Order: sequence, then C-alpha cells, then structure tokens
Amino acid sequence: MIIVMHPEATPSEIDNVVAEVEAKGWQTHRSSDHGQTMIGLQGKGQPLDLFQLGQLPGVLDAMAITQKFKLASRAFRPENTTFQIGDFTVGGKQLAVIAGPCSVESREQLLETAHAVKEAGATFLRGGAYKPRTSPYSFQGMGEQGLQLLAEAREATGLPVVTEVMSPDKVKLVAVYADVLQIGARNMQNYDLLNAVGEAQRPVLLKRGMSATLEDLLMAAEYILSHGNNQVMLCERGIRTFDNKYARNTFDVNAIPTLKELTHLPLIADPSHAIGVRRHVKSVALAGVAAGADGLIIEVHPNPDAAVSDGPQSLTLPQFAELMQQVRAMAQAVGREA
Repeated sequence: MIIVMHPEATPSEIDNVVAEVEAKGWQTHRSSDHGQTMIGLQGKGQPLDLFQLGQLPGVLDAMAITQKFKLASRAFRPENTTFQIGDFTVGGKQLAVIAGPCSVESREQLLETAHAVKEAGATFLRGGAYKPRTSPYSFQGMGEQGLQLLAEAREATGLPVVTEVMSPDKVKLVAVYADVLQIGARNMQNYDLLNAVGEAQRPVLLKRGMSATLEDLLMAAEYILSHGNNQVMLCERGIRTFDNKYARNTFDVNAIPTLKELTHLPLIADPSHAIGVRRHVKSVALAGVAAGADGLIIEVHPNPDAAVSDGPQSLTLPQFAELMQQVRAMAQAVGREA
C-alpha cells in the first residue's frame, strides 16, 4: 500500500500518518519526489481502510500496490532514483561506466588498468578481491590485500571502487574499502547477504541471477530496499539459455526497457558477462545504451590472454578506449552523456 501526501503537507502531518499506520503494525518507508512525500507500507499489520486513510490531514491519496515488489515499483516512486557516489550522480543524464579487471592480480596490473580506464572516460573502477568460481581449484582472489590495492587505485585516480562481496560476514570488511558493494549473479537470492548489504547503507550493484526472472531480480532488490537503503543499481548481465556454444550467456536486451518501466532503480548493462566473447562486447554494450541502460560495467585487462579469470571476455586497454568513443556517440544519439 502507498500513501501519497499532499505537496504542502507539513512534517507533523506526515509524522502523524506514519504514527497512525505503525500503531496498527505496519512498517513504513518514506520517499520524496519534487517535494511530495510517498509513504510505503510493508508487513502484516491490521487491515486499513483506504477511504479513512485518505481523510487524514495532509493525505492526497491512498492506494494498494498489486505487484509483489513494493518499494522497487514505479507506483511507490514514479521518478527515477538518483544518488551520489563521490562526485558522480548515478541514474542521471551521464552514463555510469564501471571498468576494470575481473580479478585484482597485482599492484602493477590494477594501477595500469585504473589509470587507463580513467583516461578513457570510465567513472568507476571495478575489480574482484573475492572471486566466486565454478571450480574450487580456480583463482579465488587476493582477499583483503586485493581490497587494499583497490583503495590505493582509488586514491591514485579518484575513481570510486566497485567490488563483490560474497558473504554476510565480509560486508563490514569490504565496506571499509569499497564505495559500491556488488552482489554477484550467484548470490542474487542469498537473502542473508541481501539483508546485510541493506543494513550497511552503502550503494549496491545487484546482478541478475543466471536463471532469474525480472520479478526475481526486483524481489531481491526489495530485500535491500526494505532496510531503508535506497542506493541500489540493478544489473542485466545475461541469462542462461539453450545455446552456450557461441556465447557465454544470452543478453536480455528486453529486460532493459521492461525494467525501466517497472522500477525507478538505475539499471546497468554488463556486456562482458552477457556475451563472454571479447570481439562482441562492443556490440552488446552499444545495444544496452541504445535500449536505455543507465550505465555499463565492462571487464578490462592490460593483457587479457594472461588474465587469471575471464580473459576471453576482457577488453584490452586500447579496445576500451575505442569503445568509449563509440559509447559517447551512442549516448548522444539517445539523449545521454558519457
């Protein structure tokens, strides 16, 4: 249920409405757009009379939300969500471009990449310190040492850091070093982890699971939002279909306009994981921008053929610089900036 307050409602009228519904066992979440406050209700409180709610001082309207996802829905927040990370506005006119290696391998590798992607136009640095791998014998990441190197790269370039957190007990540690906590596709429905990053009140990049529906993704976001953490970016990174011979996954370009219609949350496209083939990353990236994505996350490595993880899908430094020129042209064509 959503209670829409009048634009001229006073703070005391808003507080009175909140107190009224909380006294009946409901949890409340406030959102403000252009001076108008929306109050979202969650939980299993006592039945509420929409007509009576609508008569409370300061209330403009009260309505039920039919979707399972409440806080992520356009009904709760009609305007696009934007939030600041450093000097950058996520969800604004400028595309967020998150670039860097799949795994932090060494100080030299990370700093070379960080400086190169910054010069090419990236707005965030990505890099994995903890790596969930299909095989237990594959490289699992450098752990806290990798986090420290990411923080050093941020200091050297000014780029905010995006890195994955894999378990609830690592959230506090990763939050010390990272600006954005990434939830990987394999952990999209790790509800303990979603609750933990929600409680951390740090920006979150939530990747769609490999077999997840759009509603699954939005319900996962709901866990984070339910803790009052509204700094959530969704990520379309490709889904598994029947053909994996020529591509790692299938990029669901349909998901981008559909999610933009269903939710107010910013949406990032991940062409690297979606296609998994270096020579095709550019095409998928441009398709994502054309479809309305608010940003891209792209794997870049100084020497992809020697990378310890995801080398086949990682761009070289010159390839990333070339891609950024084309992304700028596409962004301009659809009324965005890069």
